[in-house]
Amino acid sequence: MPECAVSGDNIYYRSCGKNFSENFPVLFIHGAGGSAHVWSKQLEVDIPGYCPIALDLPGHARSQACGEEHIQAYVNWIIGFIQAMGLNQCVLAGHSMGGAITQLAALQWPRLFPGIVLVGTGARLRVAEEVLTRAWQGDSFADYAYAPNSDKYLQQEAEKEFGLTSPEVRYRDFLACDRFDLMHRVQQIEPRTLILCGQEDKLTPVKYSRFLKENILDSRLEIIPDAGHMVMWEQSKEFNRILEEFLT
Repeated sequence: MPECAVSGDNIYYRSCGKNFSENFPVLFIHGAGGSAHVWSKQLEVDIPGYCPIALDLPGHARSQACGEEHIQAYVNWIIGFIQAMGLNQCVLAGHSMGGAITQLAALQWPRLFPGIVLVGTGARLRVAEEVLTRAWQGDSFADYAYAPNSDKYLQQEAEKEFGLTSPEVRYRDFLACDRFDLMHRVQQIEPRTLILCGQEDKLTPVKYSRFLKENILDSRLEIIPDAGHMVMWEQSKEFNRILEEFLT
């Protein structure tokens, strides 16, 4: 099981097995309560010249530590991971809470990321009290996360690592999301940006992605039909086609 020590804790990651020094890394960051597993469909794709890496954030699934209550703390972990892996630069791709981490990291370390990918996310991620309560109780959000016609087997595959992260960590993730707000700073993001959103996303509606497109100067927006919040699973072929086009 590949791990990288960051601040004394082992952080689990998955990659396609390519050499990092010979292929440009793309680092995928999952959302609240998730794990590297959510990027399985992207890790399967061979994009010439690129090496995909997906990690479990601290306290999630196989990674040590306790999770965090602030997006800035997760940014610090990501920078520590990049440095510990010996990466000089990478494309940073984040889903939902991972997109919040990606935005803040791009603002603070623009030269480290020549490109970023924002998936099902927003410049502000307010969380309803009901969602915080459900997270504390350990409930799944699969009833909100997929388009109505999404394949049930696909949903089960996407959700199969749900129980590996504790309700406490998931609750803290949603607190971090609720406190996140870059509405007045997102215009300062410099790296070239790809914005992806499922047309039927209920958790981070399309209007969130449109706001990002309108305010990030060097950005491109792709809205993918027949997909909800888990667009990278629901329409993985189209998602990967757009991602590869952006990277190459």
